[in-house]
Amino acid sequence: MSTIGDSSGTESTEPDETPDQQEAAATESQVSDIVDSEDEEQTEEDLSRDLVFDVLKNRRRRYALHYLRRADDTVQLSELAEQVAAWENDIAVDAISAAERKRVYTALYQSHLPKLDDAGIVEYNQNRGIVELSSAAEQLDVYLDLESQPDIPWCNWYLGLAIGGLGLLTGAWLGLPPFSLVADVLLATVIVAVYGFVAVAHTYFSRHANGAGETPPEIQES
Repeated sequence: MSTIGDSSGTESTEPDETPDQQEAAATESQVSDIVDSEDEEQTEEDLSRDLVFDVLKNRRRRYALHYLRRADDTVQLSELAEQVAAWENDIAVDAISAAERKRVYTALYQSHLPKLDDAGIVEYNQNRGIVELSSAAEQLDVYLDLESQPDIPWCNWYLGLAIGGLGLLTGAWLGLPPFSLVADVLLATVIVAVYGFVAVAHTYFSRHANGAGETPPEIQES
């Protein structure tokens, strides 16, 4: 008996995909992978304000982040611990004691760096003892601004200008020299110009004000 009929019965009834269909499916799969990867990366890098404040409330972590920001590459944990210990005691690195170094090293190793790593702010290899900042750490720049801005009592400036302007206008109204020699329009223009200058200065300093972070002594002096 012929077996042709039996063998033909095992063939699939589903049509084969054309090369165009296979290429379209492959392209769709690649696009999906890229979108998923971007969504995952965005989720990892977005830091909530609560998380940022929780991380930065500890001075030792702030000091560690300051040092990592100044490093061009990965940093050894021992090197980081020495500098943080020196900043905390406001002394040179060569002057720190073994106990001071060990205390900071242990805290960074067991607590602070793992916390920063879990938050996605640093990449910490505990086995090798190396650490570096992640790309998400850039979101902390506004809180770790290294420049210190002066604390200007702007209310006193405005109060002083108000009193000075009132005095000028009163002198001109009473005809007292030398205010009586200055035209009222010119006097008002001067007062408005001074107010405008102070307002512009106030706006500039407000927009460039620091975050609430504490900078290491070495950076404060520079």
